[in-house]
Amino acid sequence: MNILMAHNRYQDSGGEDISVRMEVEMLRRNGSRVTTFVDNNERVSELGKLRTAMGSIWSPETYRRVRAALREDHFDVLHVQNFFPLISPSIYYAARAEGVPVVQSLRNYRLICPVGTLNRNGHVCESCVGRAMPWPAIRHACYRHSKLGSAAVGSMIAVHRRLGTWFDMVDAYIAMTEFMRDKFVQAGFPAEKIFVKSNFLHPDPLPGTGDGNFALFVGRLSEEKGIATLLKAWALANPTIPLKVAGTGPLKSLLAGENLPRSVDYLDWCEEETVLQLMGSARFILIPTEWYEGHPRTAVEAFARGLPVIASRIGAMAEMVEDGVSGLSFTPGDANGLAEKIRWALEHPVRMAEMGARGRFIYEHRYTASMNYPQLIEIYRQAVAARTAPMVQAAV
Repeated sequence: MNILMAHNRYQDSGGEDISVRMEVEMLRRNGSRVTTFVDNNERVSELGKLRTAMGSIWSPETYRRVRAALREDHFDVLHVQNFFPLISPSIYYAARAEGVPVVQSLRNYRLICPVGTLNRNGHVCESCVGRAMPWPAIRHACYRHSKLGSAAVGSMIAVHRRLGTWFDMVDAYIAMTEFMRDKFVQAGFPAEKIFVKSNFLHPDPLPGTGDGNFALFVGRLSEEKGIATLLKAWALANPTIPLKVAGTGPLKSLLAGENLPRSVDYLDWCEEETVLQLMGSARFILIPTEWYEGHPRTAVEAFARGLPVIASRIGAMAEMVEDGVSGLSFTPGDANGLAEKIRWALEHPVRMAEMGARGRFIYEHRYTASMNYPQLIEIYRQAVAARTAPMVQAAV
């Protein structure tokens, strides 16, 4: 197939950017032609907040450039990974004008929540789900703590909901989990257009040894990631092994200087290769998230390394980790409950190793490129069929 892949990169590269790169490489390895259309949030500063806000609703530049690209070559599919804020939904209309089917990846909840996380002040919030205009997000200044910013993103959501963009201009959506799919259906998106395809890893990092005698946390140091809950639980558990923390973010001060808790080793941000090495040695990994994660790569990487997972029972993590089978789970935000799981994990190393092996089995049967590729191609075929069906009916 010939695919035009569109993606708006973040200023701070993260899991979404890595997943997009892996999908492009996977398609090319399997013989597909992939042309990338990429914008970068580093341009936001030069454009200014007002132009960026207006452009997030409709970008004439994107419309012109993408329509021209679609004219120059025959593309089977336009696959949009992330359009916010610089590419904008105008990209769908460019594809429609040229008769090219559109696939949109749902890597966050931006189309139903201005901040994209269904989380407010560290707690799950679904106040805007299904609303024609997300007024609660504006009232609470959810997007970057700004009412004006929240109004701009809210307007993008509302305008295109009213225009029918989300329902008519996209032929297929890709949700990362069944949980995510259900949330978009709940918000009114057409169920028949939403397919589930998870993230994957390539190359296979292979199982680790687990002989490092430490626990591990990898991720953004922010409220919704549960780092404060983890540090409290770690102190309550009073473990005999250290906790290594790899990551950075707004709550970095919790691990700085005199604030660094006893038996916690702060590593700051680490390269992906270093993270995988740590996962190969750790006794277990902790994923104490307190928001509806899209499909955390950290969990997939842990499964691939055969690393036992202790995760909060919420959103994607509740779907990925079966308590006592592929890992341990606890109620999100419950430091006492997490402390109990930490103590149990340290007291039952054999059972934890068995859970790590189960995680590796799940990885091999669910999260490899060889499993992922046919799923993605089938979604593309469904999108092509959905776009051509109305044309056939019209001709009849």
